[in-house]
Order: sequence, then structure tokens, then C-alpha cells
Amino acid sequence: MLSFWEKNTFTQYDYIVIGGGIVGFSTAYHLLKSDPKANLLLLERGLIPTGASTRNAGFACFGSLTELISDLQSLTTDEMLALVTKRFEGLKALRSILGDEAIGFLNQGGYELIRDKELPALEQLDAINDLLKPYFKEEVFSANEKLIDQFGFSKNGIHTIIRNKFEGQVDTGKMMKSWWQLLNSLGGQIMTGAEALKLSQENDRVIVSVKDPFRKDNFQLSAKKVAICTNAFAKKFIPDADITPGRGIVLATKPIENFNIKGTFHYDEGFFYFRDFGKRLLLGGGRNLAFEEETTDEFTINQKILSTLKSNISEFILPHQPIEIEQSWSGIMAFGKTKEPIIKKVGDRIAIGVRMGGMGVAIGTLVGQQLQELLSN
Repeated sequence: MLSFWEKNTFTQYDYIVIGGGIVGFSTAYHLLKSDPKANLLLLERGLIPTGASTRNAGFACFGSLTELISDLQSLTTDEMLALVTKRFEGLKALRSILGDEAIGFLNQGGYELIRDKELPALEQLDAINDLLKPYFKEEVFSANEKLIDQFGFSKNGIHTIIRNKFEGQVDTGKMMKSWWQLLNSLGGQIMTGAEALKLSQENDRVIVSVKDPFRKDNFQLSAKKVAICTNAFAKKFIPDADITPGRGIVLATKPIENFNIKGTFHYDEGFFYFRDFGKRLLLGGGRNLAFEEETTDEFTINQKILSTLKSNISEFILPHQPIEIEQSWSGIMAFGKTKEPIIKKVGDRIAIGVRMGGMGVAIGTLVGQQLQELLSN
């Protein structure tokens, strides 16, 4: 049972945002920018952000060459271009709001390893550049096989490397801490360790039931309006939503001597990816090796995929170099039948912004802005 003071002080809000990832913080930020006097609370079920926002590899990307070619098999040209521009505009919005230093942004370029199975993509490189040129004003992708030696990759099976000078990388830990600090500076409140269990509407208020580990009864909060920003975990609130969880694995090595890799790298249509972080290598992906097993919201490690990642390091990424793995972890993404996120109202006082398709760093900021517009209207 709450005290008089607790009930009066901690339970009533203008807005409640559920989910402490990029979308949640962006939504909260845009709500407070549009209504600075609003009483806003952001709920995060973990002690720190728990979904994909702090558990990815920190790619500031919008799609590799082979990924965009693959997209054209299921999307129209206009739909593919809309996705690319939305992702790049989202990255610009993220950088503009938080600043490059605050998110550890480095524009070291993006690269894709072209092996036997990707060779046909070279025939479409010029056509993809022509499609993207009206937006980027110059060619995005270029092939350069000399980069194989420059980065120290094995020539066994790698034919060339595609460079994308518009791609960068971020420190997602710094990024989320910066969102946190910005929201605090605007007067937003953050409650961690607070798992929202269910929503209900009573008259002109939305009731949010929150798990309270110290009381027998759940903690009841209420708000005029609520934003659901829990990505792969949103089916708890919207059971019929087209949301499929997808686990992603990332590993980090210990510092490596004579480490020449700089930038973000993709291979196998973007299902695998790696980058530098100081003298460390961060490598992740491989979900396509076990789609069914990785369709889960469990934060465990698929040992088969982890073994493949380690093998790829020794086989062609850093051959003939002694490598020690420092740590590995997993994050949960959300996918659906299309690559578009779900951004819509689900009632007159509740809006949802989820299903980032593994592109939360790129599009999360814009999704938050769109959610604010829905709730404000």
C-alpha cells in the first residue's frame, strides 16, 4: 500500500514512456521539447537500458551494397530509397541532438568484404550508385581490392572490398548515457528496474501497472498519454502486432598489437559485421546461420554462431594473429514482414514505436519524433 506522499508525488504524469532505449529516450526528448512543462516519466525494466540499444556493435550505417541489392528483391526502388534516406536522416538527427563527441561518432567509413557468393553484386554497383546519387550527390560505393592488404585480411576467398565513405560508428554506451543526461536536463524523470506489466484505460487516464519487487501489489502509475517503445518486447502490450524477436551476438577481443582495422565492415549481406574499438575488434552477427533458434528474446549465447565468429577471425579477418576473446554478449532486435517500423496509435491515448529491424541506431531518433507527433496530436 502506498503512502499519501508516494501516491501524490510518484504516480501521476502527463506522459509515460515505456522503454529506455534510443526510441524511448528520443520520444521523451521530443515530448519535452514540444511541451517543456510536461511531467514526464520514462520507465526502463533493467537497471540500465536492457534491449538492443546498448548491446549492439555501434554501427552508424544505412545498408551495405549487397543488403540493398537483396532489399530490391522484395521492395520497389522507391521503397528501398525511402528506407536508405530515412536511416541516413535519422543518423543526422541523432548526431545533431546529442553531438558527435557525446556519442563517440567516428566517420571512418564503411566497408564490405566481397567473397565468391557476393561477386555478382559488383555487376550492380553502378546501378545502385545511380539510384542513390540524387540524395547523396555523389557515388556511395566504390570497389578497391588494395584495401585487402591495407587492413591485413586474408586474400583467400576475398576478391575485393567495397567502400562507403558515408558510414560511421558510435559508442552506444556513451550514446545512451548522453540521452539519459539530456532527458534529466530537460526535467524528465527516469525510473529503472521498473518493468511495465500491462496497460488499461480509466476515463481520461492510462493506468500502467509496474512490477514492484518490494511490495506484494504491483505499483500503479497513470498518465494522460503513454508511448510504448519496447521494440521486440512490445507483444506483451500489443499481442497481435507483427513483431518477431531476433537475437544478435557480439564479441570483443582483448587489445591487439599491430591492429590496422579502422571502420565498420560487413559481409554476407550484412548478416555479419565487425569494427574497431581502439585496439580491439568487435565482431557480431550470424543470425542467418540459425534463424529459428535465434527467433527468441532470451539473452543467451548460441555456441554454434559464437564458434563461427571466432573461426572467421582466424580464417580471414585477422589471419596469423594471436587473438583472445575478452567478452561476448547478446542483444534482442525486432523484425517483421516488412522493414518499416511500426509507428501508430493504438487508442486515443497510447502510441507505439517498435520493430527497428536491427537499424535502431539509424532510425530510432526519427521514430521518437514521429511518436511525439502522434501523441501531441
